[in-house]
Amino acid sequence: MDAAAAIFAVIFAILVAFAVIAAVRTVRAVKRGVDRTVTQARRTVEDTRLKARQYVQPGPGGEVAQLRLSLRTSMRATQDVLRAALPEDASLSESLALFERLSAHAHEIDDDLRKLETEPDKGRVAARLPELRERTERVTHSADSLRWAAQDRARQFADDDLSALSEQIRMETGALRHWETETEPVAGTGTAAASGAGAKPGASGGAPKASGEASAQTGAAAAGEPERAAITGRDTWRQAGYSWQKAKRPESTA
Repeated sequence: MDAAAAIFAVIFAILVAFAVIAAVRTVRAVKRGVDRTVTQARRTVEDTRLKARQYVQPGPGGEVAQLRLSLRTSMRATQDVLRAALPEDASLSESLALFERLSAHAHEIDDDLRKLETEPDKGRVAARLPELRERTERVTHSADSLRWAAQDRARQFADDDLSALSEQIRMETGALRHWETETEPVAGTGTAAASGAGAKPGASGGAPKASGEASAQTGAAAAGEPERAAITGRDTWRQAGYSWQKAKRPESTA
């Protein structure tokens, strides 16, 4: 009883441990989902605010919003492309590392632009804009270059794979249709045999029946067909049959 109780206790402890692990993983997954949803919501709200400010507020304020929006859009699109293509193309890991370094500069520029949004001195905002515009264009151009190169690489791989697949399918269809060449008869075989069979009549046209019967039986044997008796005017009881058939005897007239 003590051993059974100990076994049940161990099993119960294992089940409890598995339940705790499953609960912790579920909580973490839910937390990640909530964080992802909150981040996406904040991003959407911020993008909407920048778009509205870009068109509503003219001058330096609208240009600051436009620079922030273009920077965020370019960096986000490049990040999505690289992360999506990385599992299928491990060589993009170096590109993703370069993008992470570029993201540090992008965050720094975005922080500077955000500070200019609340800057009350319009002169200072106008003075800082050329430098920030130039830095933003450099970062967005680099991000766009990485994204376009990754897209071109993926498209080239897809084209190469499609070309190889098309060639394999062409070869397979040719192999499937190989029976067409195998079953084609040899040209002239049938006509030659027919002409050869009827090209040797006797000079008087009356060749002996026995010779003709022997020729027919020889041709049938050569073709692999069973030997059949020729139809003649002889009595049926004298007609030869197959080797396993008994010859018919004439009926008694007595």
